[in-house]
Amino acid sequence: MLNSRVTTSLLQHPTSAAIRRAFISSSSSPSSSFLSSPLVRSGPLCFPTPTATTPSLLRHCSSDSHSSSSSSNPKSKLANANPSSDKSTWRAMAEKDISRYLRQTHDRVFEHNRAWAAEKKKADPDFFANLSAGQTPEYLWIGCSDSRIPAEQITGLEPGDAFVHRNIANLVCNTDLNVMAVINYAVRHLKVKHIVVCGHYGCGGVKAAMSAKDLGILNPWLRNIRDVYRLHEKELDAIPNEEERYNRLVELNVIEQCKNVVKTAGVQQSYAENSFPIVHGWVFGFNDGLLRDLQIDFEGMLKDIQKIYNLTES
Repeated sequence: MLNSRVTTSLLQHPTSAAIRRAFISSSSSPSSSFLSSPLVRSGPLCFPTPTATTPSLLRHCSSDSHSSSSSSNPKSKLANANPSSDKSTWRAMAEKDISRYLRQTHDRVFEHNRAWAAEKKKADPDFFANLSAGQTPEYLWIGCSDSRIPAEQITGLEPGDAFVHRNIANLVCNTDLNVMAVINYAVRHLKVKHIVVCGHYGCGGVKAAMSAKDLGILNPWLRNIRDVYRLHEKELDAIPNEEERYNRLVELNVIEQCKNVVKTAGVQQSYAENSFPIVHGWVFGFNDGLLRDLQIDFEGMLKDIQKIYNLTES
């Protein structure tokens, strides 16, 4: 059985509406509020709407879902539990389902891993021997933490092709030692040839930065996006359509983060010595799954920036 902290966390998660309703509802039956509520996509796992043949959460992720005896059928147990008359029994049953759900979704990741490893080895017996020899990626990918945009999958890159850093709204802040260390290592040690800053339309971080809300610990992070808006205020305010203005801010944010990459000493010095890396700004669209190249003029950007931020002398 889960402890109260884990249970509370699950019930507060936005993708746990079905589970949450089962705990807080005192007017509807368990079968309607819990078992019949659609489950949403979470990461790589997709959970369809329950049906009569898939009576509970467990049927969506259990490999032994063929077992349907009445003694182990969660639906029959839950249907007999009245949350208004016996909340402790209902809660215990729901917690057990949650615990099994978490275990099974955890196990599925390892099932996928074993299948992936077997497939790679079958296609190329030397794949993992070559992978363990070291990395020489061509790309540094700086993207958003959004779970829907895996860099390798949307670009067709293989393991070893891209050095990846992700954070909320794909920001490159000079005070963020994490991203600064990633850029330095990728450029000076891995000798990457391309640095890609990739944003995406529908970015929650950019949307949040456009709202007049106190977002707590996110405030100083999102302030960087608000600064992008301030720098391009006239252009953005001239766009009457809110969605178009939002999309344009996504693009401008990518461009400004590209500038922040170019400001770093490692990038400037490497380009002066080797003519690489080249910095690119891309935006991913959920509506068609395509990447849009913002056609960053890297050399022009570098020249403009070095008037103030020239760090080519080591």
